[in-house]
Amino acid sequence: MGKVGIIMGSKSDLTVMAEAAYVLEELDVDFEVTIVSAHRTPERMYEYAKNARKNGISAIIAGAGGAAHLPGMVASLTSLPVIGVPVKSRNSIDGWDSVLSILQMPAGVPVATVALDGARNAGILAAQIIGSSDNELGKRLDEFKEKLKDKVMDAVDEIDKNGWEGKKIGFN
Repeated sequence: MGKVGIIMGSKSDLTVMAEAAYVLEELDVDFEVTIVSAHRTPERMYEYAKNARKNGISAIIAGAGGAAHLPGMVASLTSLPVIGVPVKSRNSIDGWDSVLSILQMPAGVPVATVALDGARNAGILAAQIIGSSDNELGKRLDEFKEKLKDKVMDAVDEIDKNGWEGKKIGFN
């Protein structure tokens, strides 16, 4: 099974990016976490991206706020799948600058982009990419998806039993 590289532009992104690590742990997918700034450590970013495959990485999750160049720059340096996580940072324009910086990539340099602060979905997507050729991981993902369905159906049962009013089902 491959390993997922979780990278981010700064330590402040860790609270968001940790969600990718948590779901990969839940799915028993190997991963590594580090900081790789496109602007402050471009040589480190270059080395990370160029050596990722050689270092056993199968997919990269790259989170960045503000101008958010990290996912696109990494994608330009590797043929591995890159999943961009736009991070709403303190200096961002409600996160839209990050979303658009990651989403609007030129032809030939794709970056899969998840929702603003959507690192959990990035972790799931990375696992699905690896799971497309790893049957054991595929089975764990099927079970994971089944649990999601069960959680919704439990909520349906609770509403059917107790009614829709928030005070009856614990929303108030």
